[in-house]
Amino acid sequence: MLPEIPLADWVDSFVHWITIHFQTFFSSLTQIIETLLDNLVKVLGMAPSLVLILLITILAWYTSRWTMGLFSLLGLLLVDNLGLWDATINTLALVLASVALTVIIGIPLGIWASQNDKVKQIITPILDFMQTMPAFVYLIPAILFFGIGVVPGILASVIFAVPPTIRLTILGIREVPTELIEASNAFGSTTWQRLFKVQLPLAAPTILAGINQSIMLALSMVVIASLVGAPGLGAEVYRAVSQIKVGAGFEAGLSIVIIAIILDRISQNLRKPVYGKTISKKYVYGLFAALLVIPYLVTSFGGNTTEKISPNNVGEQVQYEITGIDPGAGLMTATAKAMKDYNLKDWKLKEGSSAAMTAELQKAYEQKQPIIVTGWTPHWMFAKYKLKYLKDPKESFGKSESIHTIVRKGFKEDNPNAYKILDSFYWNPTDMEEVMVDIQNGAKPEEAAKKWVVHHPDIVKKWTQGVQKGNGQKVSLVYVAWESEIASTNVIGSVLKNQGYNVTLKQVEAGPMFAGVANGSADAMVAAWFPTTHKDYLNTYKNQLVDLGPNLKGTKLGLVVPEYMPINSISDLENK
Repeated sequence: MLPEIPLADWVDSFVHWITIHFQTFFSSLTQIIETLLDNLVKVLGMAPSLVLILLITILAWYTSRWTMGLFSLLGLLLVDNLGLWDATINTLALVLASVALTVIIGIPLGIWASQNDKVKQIITPILDFMQTMPAFVYLIPAILFFGIGVVPGILASVIFAVPPTIRLTILGIREVPTELIEASNAFGSTTWQRLFKVQLPLAAPTILAGINQSIMLALSMVVIASLVGAPGLGAEVYRAVSQIKVGAGFEAGLSIVIIAIILDRISQNLRKPVYGKTISKKYVYGLFAALLVIPYLVTSFGGNTTEKISPNNVGEQVQYEITGIDPGAGLMTATAKAMKDYNLKDWKLKEGSSAAMTAELQKAYEQKQPIIVTGWTPHWMFAKYKLKYLKDPKESFGKSESIHTIVRKGFKEDNPNAYKILDSFYWNPTDMEEVMVDIQNGAKPEEAAKKWVVHHPDIVKKWTQGVQKGNGQKVSLVYVAWESEIASTNVIGSVLKNQGYNVTLKQVEAGPMFAGVANGSADAMVAAWFPTTHKDYLNTYKNQLVDLGPNLKGTKLGLVVPEYMPINSISDLENK
């Protein structure tokens, strides 16, 4: 049998090499894109919401009939009424920036490939790869290259959305009738004259269709981009999903639908607007371009000053930002409370995910840069890096927590022996960290769990003592994708499998984890953090759950920094 190809290790090494050697380039590119996007957000939000709503309504009416104008007016007024206008502005800015980069990259590449068969042969499989690779995969290196924020979201959107523009540009130009090409050659046209006078005008409908598809794909990325901290309607959807807020999720989702329909109809009819014969499109589009470009230039060059960062001011060094995890997580709620308690009113808590947070920490730690993250123990990052908790004299994060085992009602009667194993499950933070470190070092979670079970038979024996083996009964475990819960769920899952049970593990968000056990679609979880982190979920579902008590004690929440940073308390951030 052939040995396994270490493809993942090769990719990790390649990405690590790029991160180190091109850091200056990535930092500069991040700064440029963030500045451009910030200015775009300022332009779109500088006037009252009603002004932008009326402008979009007029453009929709002009391009797509009065019915579309009416829909745009009512739809955007609804979005404003729901309190989602600021999020909508951020989403529009993200989509517009992504589409602008898509057009700048896609159309020239499409033209080149349409004129050169070898280029087309090279670029086609690359486009196939870009379109079929899951969009989440693009976020992983993007976090390491560009950090948490809107930049990795934009670049992932561009990679995902650019193929239709390239493909349809190639298709449109290559489908220009041969007779017309021959006629232009007969009149002595140069290559550039033929391209701009014949091919591009005739291919314009197809090219615009590609841009339309790119707009829709970029808009579909807004929720995924929120996983790395991109603001907007996607973050509102992500927050609603993690907290099982159906109403809030519907409102944000409906807002995305409204924006998608408006952008789709406008982009479809830009070339031949419905009222183009009544009012020349060059005047209408020229006016809208001026309304966007002039304020943008004024905002960009209107005397913005960059403050000099003091090397002794920690707040300025980290740009007054705390790198957080999933929106809606209990740790994020506790951090927001701490920021209020310590009067950190000028600070910003960046949302993202636990994976994005640790990627940002890794990037900063390797370069000895200052960073403040939301942290908890047990966590592998304390074994890999030299970190410290900032003291919390006001106890905003509360005291230490415990991780509890929760099962659905009726599980004890349906599966008494599996219930006993789950009820007996208890280990220490050092045990959990042992599994977490193995996973972080490259082992698959199930392999790391099996290794721990084999090496700790005495502990496992306490969990299974006096319990009859199963006979293939199904046990469904759910867990949130935190490193600690991946470790604990895989370990107890491995033990249950060894005892003869048919175990399935399902990774979900915190809200669905509690909801799944409460409604019986899952049997149990060993990932409930009490009394702070998952307090809201317990209050919501406490009458539908059975709490078997702690399976691990001694957890901790707080703000974490590398040991090389010269601060020791959250109070220090008030003046630094």
